[in-house]
Amino acid sequence: MVSTTGNERRGFWAVALAGVLLMGCGSDDDAQQQSSDASSPPPKKAQVMEMAKRDISLDKSYPAMLRSDNEVTVVARVSGTLEERHFEPGQQVEKGESLYTIEPETYQATVRQREADLQSARADAELAQTNADRYQRLLKQNSVSVQQRDQAQADLKVARASVAQAQAALDSARIDLDYTDVEAPVSGMISLSEVNLGNLVNDGAELATITPLDPLEVRFQLPQEEAFELRRQRQQQGKESITAELQIPALPGQTLKGRVEFLGSRVSESTSTVQANAFFDNSGGLFLPGQFVRINLEGLKRFDVFAVPEIAVTQGLMGPQVYVLDEEDKVRTQTVQLGDTAGPWMIVTDGIKAGDRVVVSDPGNISAGATIDPQPFDGDVEALSDAGEGEAASGSQKKQAGASDADSQANEEGGA
Repeated sequence: MVSTTGNERRGFWAVALAGVLLMGCGSDDDAQQQSSDASSPPPKKAQVMEMAKRDISLDKSYPAMLRSDNEVTVVARVSGTLEERHFEPGQQVEKGESLYTIEPETYQATVRQREADLQSARADAELAQTNADRYQRLLKQNSVSVQQRDQAQADLKVARASVAQAQAALDSARIDLDYTDVEAPVSGMISLSEVNLGNLVNDGAELATITPLDPLEVRFQLPQEEAFELRRQRQQQGKESITAELQIPALPGQTLKGRVEFLGSRVSESTSTVQANAFFDNSGGLFLPGQFVRINLEGLKRFDVFAVPEIAVTQGLMGPQVYVLDEEDKVRTQTVQLGDTAGPWMIVTDGIKAGDRVVVSDPGNISAGATIDPQPFDGDVEALSDAGEGEAASGSQKKQAGASDADSQANEEGGA
């Protein structure tokens, strides 16, 4: 009996111990499951934009050089001594203003001679007219022959031609006399004189240059694709829809407003560009031809295109790419082809289609295959950029803090 009771007790304790062990194993499995669940982070929230075509505004900038469209070189039209100069170099002159005087006395004498020649020719013409009339009356009386009458008529015609010739010579002499007073052909700023007073100048000699400063012209080259878009927009919305702003690198902060007046009708075979020009009001005369500038076209648009915030584009092995969500809100990469930059936006020419959901939040902490909690994009691109810069700065601070902790620990271990 005693032996049997001992066996029963040992069996009871064995069963109890097995139960405790089973309970312990079950607790370990539950703890591991809970630990695994706790280690899986929730899906990251990110703003997502559903792709749809739109019209988007952009600005374009091109290098150019200022020029004066109506700049002229003043030349002498007659020969003679340069007697007077009526301006100060560098001053503003007006159209028709007297600039130089070139020895007018010789040309005044020529005019008087031509006037005398004209008076003589007119007297001969009056005599010829009288003779022609008399011979016509005598012919009716059979006192002269038809031949004599015809000769009188011919003499009258010659006399009239001589009058016309004398008149033309007088007009030419007067024109030459007018040219002795050299006038400004346009209004503008005049240069230094090329010839000093007292020198003999010949017909065609360059005397000075007049440069109109208001308006100023800029000629620049457009790539043919951009010229096509610009021409299409001008046809649809008119020339006034596009304005131009001029920036001068040598004078920071100084700008001029203008308008595009001309867009070429052919593509250059050597550069594949189209020439255009714009005019800018320069009433103060502050800017000068020959300055290098950048012309910014404002009000340009691209019609019916896809566009994403610039921050959403990253560089992949196959080129530029964006992150796109599938039906299960998982991230996949999509290689794209990019077009123009429109401020904080990038135009996408290929790689995405309408309805695609593109992640537009900062992609720095996003990887392919991750699950995203999509949030609607509110359209504030600048806020996206600011948030991306903030996250980058925070990550940098964390790295610096980690490096500082590691250095401290190494110093402590070295001291120990």
